[in-house]
Amino acid sequence: MRIIRLKEVINSTGLARSTIYKYIGKNTFPKSVSIGDSSVGWLESEIQDWIRSRVEERDLQAGV
Repeated sequence: MRIIRLKEVINSTGLARSTIYKYIGKNTFPKSVSIGDSSVGWLESEIQDWIRSRVEERDLQAGV
């Protein structure tokens, strides 16, 4: 298991920071994990799964 910080989440997803937090607020993005007093990160595997689900959703809509 690997925890990644926001900068890497942004690089992996291509989303802006504000968009990530908007999706978190809507419960449509993986939840962060507390890694210190004022630090959070995300499980890399959950971010990868989220990206895969977006691709699957796209393919279903395209009828692939």
